[in-house]
Amino acid sequence: MTMRRLALRLLSVATTLSACVVASPGTAPAAPAVLTTTATAPAGAPVALTGAQLAASWTGPLSTRGRYVVDAAGDRFKLRSGNWAGAQGTWQGSGDTADPANNQAGQVSYNLPLGLDRAALPEIMAGFHSLGLNSIRLPFADAMIRDTTVVPDVAVAANPQLRGSTPLQVYDAVVAALTADGFAVVLNNHTTSYRFCCGLDGNERWNSGQSTQQWEEDWLFMANRYRANKRVVGADLRNEVRRDTWDDPNWGMGDSHDEYAAFEEAGNRILQASPDLLIIMEGINWQGIPLAGLYHGRPMLKPVATLSHTLIDSGKLVYAAHFYGYTGSANTGAGSGPGSTADPRYQDLTPEQLAAVVDEEALFVTRAGQHFTAPVWISEFGAGGRGSTDPKEQAWFDRFTAILAARDADFAIWPLVGWHNDGAPQDSWALLHYDRAGRRLSIEDPGDWRAQNWNRLIAAPSYTGQVPRQPRWNLLDLDHTDQNVSRRMLALPDWSSGNRKGNCPDGQRLIGLGRSDSRGLCTDAGQPATGPGGWVTVTDERYVTDGDWAPGYNKLQCPAGHLVVGYGVHGNAMAALLCAPAAGPLPATGRVLWFDRGDNRPPASTGADSAASDWAPGYYKGQCAAGEYLAGVAMTWRWMHGGVPDALLCRPLA
Repeated sequence: MTMRRLALRLLSVATTLSACVVASPGTAPAAPAVLTTTATAPAGAPVALTGAQLAASWTGPLSTRGRYVVDAAGDRFKLRSGNWAGAQGTWQGSGDTADPANNQAGQVSYNLPLGLDRAALPEIMAGFHSLGLNSIRLPFADAMIRDTTVVPDVAVAANPQLRGSTPLQVYDAVVAALTADGFAVVLNNHTTSYRFCCGLDGNERWNSGQSTQQWEEDWLFMANRYRANKRVVGADLRNEVRRDTWDDPNWGMGDSHDEYAAFEEAGNRILQASPDLLIIMEGINWQGIPLAGLYHGRPMLKPVATLSHTLIDSGKLVYAAHFYGYTGSANTGAGSGPGSTADPRYQDLTPEQLAAVVDEEALFVTRAGQHFTAPVWISEFGAGGRGSTDPKEQAWFDRFTAILAARDADFAIWPLVGWHNDGAPQDSWALLHYDRAGRRLSIEDPGDWRAQNWNRLIAAPSYTGQVPRQPRWNLLDLDHTDQNVSRRMLALPDWSSGNRKGNCPDGQRLIGLGRSDSRGLCTDAGQPATGPGGWVTVTDERYVTDGDWAPGYNKLQCPAGHLVVGYGVHGNAMAALLCAPAAGPLPATGRVLWFDRGDNRPPASTGADSAASDWAPGYYKGQCAAGEYLAGVAMTWRWMHGGVPDALLCRPLA
């Protein structure tokens, strides 16, 4: 978490203007123009599966097909999840770490998943089953990995088998128990230190309080540690990336604050170590200084529309976003004082406005056939329950859960576990509360207004069964450096020394290029199998043997029977092509597609071919059709063209 403690963090740490800048705690249908969110008849409590039943209902590992997560059999696995917080720390930054007064909601987690002092693991998991969950987002702090302190006995009083363990060993035991009981577990790097998120707390970025290299090494440690457990299904790279006191995170600027680049590099390193994991990426949670007249806002996943990630396995990418009613697209969530602005909160929006904003900031990514198409996991949302009487918050929660249900979205509510005293929750946002005697108070017990909305969400109709394979479209970005997402080429020497290079993922081919910006587009639509023999680097016209298809222009062309799978540029000028052999013959006739004076792409009305999305904004783009392969590129240094691509040689696949 989370954005809901943002106001307190702002008031406590923002003593200067700069210090007040914090951030918040099949075929996909197009977004509805208007989404009706009127509450339906109350739904009953979720059907609770036993651990054995849940385990039998799916097989790991998980991957993606279009907008859906699927299991090893290709069946849809909808992430119906909750956050079991605590291992990221509950200490709020001052005073004795073991003093309840210094911990979130007076709950001391001892840097362990919350509740192990009050209820046995089987009892806690039975509570998760009762909520209808199939997966758990399990936050951790980087500090946990190197923490050799033995947890105090009081921290695991209800689980004496864990006495004498370190926090990491307790985390191990929790992961083992959850997965043995059928749950899918997503590892979530929530914080660097054991300090409760979120604000100006030293945990703002992946490299806050540590280097990017250390963060990546920590992820490799975690990925390797659980590699053999196929029910550990995902690596959620970092929680709520946001501005620190002085600097904003960015998306694609190529510097040390570039979340886009850091997440892609980390994701690919994780997949090389543990190929089964989903790689889960949030967008930017906050940028700017929250002051009238200055830029500030919550970009979320909006930058993905023009700069999406490409992994060495494009069937492993999931995007994520967080929504809380008291925050907004440009509202930090602060109630007053530093950081408070007049910008609308999500709970101020009409149902139609809220549906449009949620689509714009997150769910648009689920649209089929685009370079960004991927599942979107709303991995945090929530509201105060028992004892809370805020009508705006209640209306927002009703509307938001209705949007999740109508869009068949994957979700994870925050948080699952909290404490109660004689039926009074210490943290009313939790769905399950335990007292000192281990007695459980659930959202399903009388008195929690959220139950109707939660039960409706859990029971909402969803796509089930086999998910057909769909063509993938992936962007290559050479704006600042190489983008080599081919496992084959990563294992080989540099094929175009001195140039920036883009290589499509194995099993895909290059199908489009941007003019003057060095971006490319890959696909596996109709992809022929790769044939035997070496891949060929082309730097001249030696393979232009079947006629001059672009008179007066320099040309790079693959040998017969080969298709383009990579390219190299020097500056923005074309320098080389990487050509892979096809297993069977390829037609040698085709067409020349010019894009030196404007875009030349499949019509956007098709809704596929990534034609309805812009993968090189501000630049002309040339793109062969889905049933074609790219065989060559023409360019010239005349007329101040600078050697950038002007035309593509497109040939039919069959």
